[in-house]
Amino acid sequence: MAVPTNTSQAHNVKTLKEDISDTVDKVSPTETPFYSAVGKGTAKQIYHEWTQVELDAASDSNEVVDGADPDTDAANNGVRLANYTQLSDKVAQVSSSTEASEGVGDIHTIAQQVILKGQALKRDMEKQMLSNKAASPGSDSTPRRSASLISFLRTNASRGTGGAAPTLSGTSTGYPNAAPTDGTQRTFTEALFKAVLQSIWTNGGNAKLAFMGATQKQTASTFTGNATRYKEAEDKKLVAAVDVYVSDFGQVQLVPSRHIRPRDVVIVDPKMVSVDFLQKMNQKPLAKTGHSEKRMVAVEYTLKVRNELAHGHVADLS
Repeated sequence: MAVPTNTSQAHNVKTLKEDISDTVDKVSPTETPFYSAVGKGTAKQIYHEWTQVELDAASDSNEVVDGADPDTDAANNGVRLANYTQLSDKVAQVSSSTEASEGVGDIHTIAQQVILKGQALKRDMEKQMLSNKAASPGSDSTPRRSASLISFLRTNASRGTGGAAPTLSGTSTGYPNAAPTDGTQRTFTEALFKAVLQSIWTNGGNAKLAFMGATQKQTASTFTGNATRYKEAEDKKLVAAVDVYVSDFGQVQLVPSRHIRPRDVVIVDPKMVSVDFLQKMNQKPLAKTGHSEKRMVAVEYTLKVRNELAHGHVADLS
């Protein structure tokens, strides 16, 4: 069909307003499954301590004579564990001209930048807690650091050749002063997973969540009895993922994590670990310099592992 003479066509007009959606889509994911799953608490000092207590070993010979004067049992004294708080921040700065301008989605404003920095800071916390780092008391020139989760896990762990457990500053007390040593990487198998689950249960734990990266999550979906299959014949939905592993020691939810190291799978009882805050996340205006506004979003926190026997670590996975 011919276009009438002198018809103004859109592709030739240079003064049309751009069609840019005011809905801003972030590619970067903001979910933090580990942080969201565990408890939240309060720290009172930069060196945060707590007590771990174990009961007497169960006995099948607790028989006493009627009328006898009973012996005194050893006291159930606890051991003091600890971690250092870590101070983290993000800073946003926006010029007065930028703030006054009309923009798409208003992402350029200081208010929106503070929100985005808060989300980014929460992701930093997630990655730190799932990393492989010992605690550090800091100094005049070195920041304090909170130990990561696997730096507490010494007992229920499966490691590759050459891998070594983390250590505490007081042998069996104190804070993690050395992170675990990485060993030779090997394939993630159901046998490795089941062995750590058994160890957790034998030592009194009841793990509920297993955090793992993309590769290990796909591997876990191939464990025995959970191969690719049709969920229901009538809906023709192909299900290739396993989200809950039913073990001999209870159900464990398999949680994919973007922020855990690919070589680690950590198995957690969320009731036995928490993020404790010396300073909750907050935002404060910084000194104004010239034609701009500057805001700092900051948090001071530490990871509290109430009892490392409640958790497990399948390490050194390829």
